[in-house]
This record gives sequence, C-alpha cells and structure tokens, in this order.
Amino acid sequence: MKRVLSIILGGGAGTRLYPLTKMRAKPAVPLAGKYRLIDIPISNCINSNITKMYVLTQFNSASLNRHLSQTYDLSAGFGQGFVEVLAAQQTPESPSWFEGTADAVRKYQWLFQEWDVDEYLILSGDQLYRMDYSLFVEHHRKSGADLTVAALPVDPKQAESFGLMRTDENGAIQEFREKPKGDSLKEMAVNTARFGLSPESAQEKPYLASMGIYVFSRKALFGLLNDYPTYKDFGKELIPEALKSGMNLRSYVFDDYWEDIGTIGAFYEANLALTEQPKPPFSFYDEDFPIYTRPRYLPPSKLVDAQIIDSSIGEGTILKSCSINHCVLGVRSRVENNVVLQDSLLMGSDFFESTSEREELRQNGGTPLGVGEGSTVKRSILDKNTRIGRNVTIVNKDNVEEADRPELGFYIRNGIVVVVKNATIPDGMVI
Repeated sequence: MKRVLSIILGGGAGTRLYPLTKMRAKPAVPLAGKYRLIDIPISNCINSNITKMYVLTQFNSASLNRHLSQTYDLSAGFGQGFVEVLAAQQTPESPSWFEGTADAVRKYQWLFQEWDVDEYLILSGDQLYRMDYSLFVEHHRKSGADLTVAALPVDPKQAESFGLMRTDENGAIQEFREKPKGDSLKEMAVNTARFGLSPESAQEKPYLASMGIYVFSRKALFGLLNDYPTYKDFGKELIPEALKSGMNLRSYVFDDYWEDIGTIGAFYEANLALTEQPKPPFSFYDEDFPIYTRPRYLPPSKLVDAQIIDSSIGEGTILKSCSINHCVLGVRSRVENNVVLQDSLLMGSDFFESTSEREELRQNGGTPLGVGEGSTVKRSILDKNTRIGRNVTIVNKDNVEEADRPELGFYIRNGIVVVVKNATIPDGMVI
C-alpha cells in the first residue's frame, strides 16, 4: 500500500447539511458525539496501511485544518505518512474554484504527479462505513483494471438516487447510468448473487450503485483528466467517457453498512442508529479496525440521578436529574435538573464553564452552556456550544418540515429542529 496515494474530496458548500456547515466544512461536521466525518476515511486508510493522504476543501476549512493538525501526525518515526489539507486556490493558470470532483483533482494534479505511486484512491469525506481499502486496491491490481469503482448493492427505491453500473459476471463494467428511472432503471439490474450475496439478498438488491469511491491507475487518471479538460465530475462525465473509450473498468462490490451523510435527515438518522440495541448497524467498538479522532484527555462523565435509555454519552459530560431516551450526547454536554431529552443529538461543547461562571451568567441575565432546568428537547440537533434556557420546549409542535429562523438561532430541516452553533435559546421559548 506504500504505492497508493489517497485523495479525500471534502465536497462543496454542503448546502444540504446546512446549518451544520454554516461555520465548518462538511468533513468537519461532528459525528457520534466525539468524532468528525473526516475521521472515517482517514481511519479506513490508516487501518488499510495507506498513509499518504490529501484532503481537498474550499469552504470553511479552518476547523477542519485545526482538527487534522491536532489529530494526525503520521510522520512520527521519520516515515513518509501524512494527512494534508489542500484548499482551493486561484492561480493565473486556474482562476476558478473547484467545480466538481474531477476538476478538484485536476487542479492539483501537478502535485499528485510528483509522487512515485501506482494507484490513486479517490474517497469522499461525508460517508459512514468501514472498509479495508487494501482489499479494494488488490482487487484492482489483480483485474488489471484502469479504474475500479466501489459498488454497493441496493434495492430499486434506493437505486434511483445513485449512478448505477451494469456489469458482466466477472465484474467488468459494461454500462454506467446516472440516476435512471422507470424502464431505464430496470435495464440496469444485475445478478448480484454472483458477487457473494445470498439468493434472498440478491433478489432484494439487484442494482450496483456507485459509492463515489474509486481506484485509478496512474496513467488512467491523468490521461482522462487531460484528454477531457472540460469535464468536471467523475461520476457524471469522466467515468461514462472512460467506458466509451474502451478502458478496462471494474466494479468492487462492498456488501456492508454504508451511509452517505449528505442531508440533515440522513445525518440525524445515522447518528441515532448508533444507539440501537442489541447491535447497531455501524459500531465504533471494533478493536481490530478502530476509528481514530483527536485525543482530548477529558474527565469521566458525571451522572447525578439521571435516567438514561439506549443512548451514547460523550466524556466530560455532566447530567443532573434528567431523563434521556435514544440520544447521542457529545463531549462536555451539560444537562440540568428535570430535563427531558428524546430522539436527539447534542454535539456538546468546545469548553467547560465552571460553577461560578454559570452562576455569574445567570445573575447577569445570561444563559449557561447546555440544556437548562425544566426544558424538553425531542427530535432535534443541538450544535456545539448551544445555550438552551430554562423551561424551553423544542419539539417542532406544528410538525413543520422546512423553516429558516436564523434570527432566533434555529432551522428546521426534514422535520428536525437544528439549533445552530453558539446559539442561545432564551428561557420559556417554544419551538
């Protein structure tokens, strides 16, 4: 794997994840109470012995840069490993920002070409899954492919949202269609049992969806980028063109948990699914394939007469006499007496507030960090450093699907109330 360079695409402005992307890049969005989305592909690389990684971003990358610099020092022991952010930049030769996945790689190809590697692993920074990329790369090498696309077996309903591949029995890609529907969709069905799925699972999932994860051979990647200089996107443009040109394109079937966290709804569901019993669809409890993140050296959580059901609690948390059901609480969360939290994600805080600081805030009419006494929060996301006053009710009482209330510190997306980072919700407010 020393002959592989990984390129992690940070995505665009993250409008579908707004307001979580209001102050941060999409890969920097907190996940599961203590991680960030970028930790997933980086951890997969480290566990696959791939230690040369670039992360391409262009929006709100300050917190992402800080997280990566504080977390991943792969050069210890004078090795060649690194995790480095490449931000979009304007130059005389390239006056525009990144305009797509292929365009982002093209703009930095001068740097990628300097590395003496055989393959380039293209990854996405906003997906939740666990994959051994070394198996992916070995599959690519053994097949002699120019390009290998990671493929996820999906059912007909899911298939309409993806680029689909039709392959032969050996996994060679014969056709690629972007989000087909109707008869066009039916024509893309394949017998997924030939890739190791059970007969029942193969019948349920007869389509192969592109996961947006690719292994390119060196010559193929730079050949495509230079031969089609106006093409901006891998999935929509370059891959279909590569197929037409007669390149050897292969699929690598990945039949395990994978979630594209592109919307507030998907992000919310993926986080709360981590609390499912007895076995969540994705688990961070895997000693053989751990997910890494920044070590914080926080004290243990303190629970004072709290009732907690099917929830995940981050370290450094203080919970008083409260009820918490099916929630994920991030590091340094603070929940006061007589609070009810249900089906909610609290991202926690970046810092502690002492008892004296909290009392002084109250005396001066302010609101301390965390969820105040007597409040109820259901089906909501509270971003970092939020201050929820006393006797606040956040339940989306009118069942609103979409709403923007920036002046009040919250938005509603997919029916989920999202309180923005650093926002204050005053005492007694009802949402």
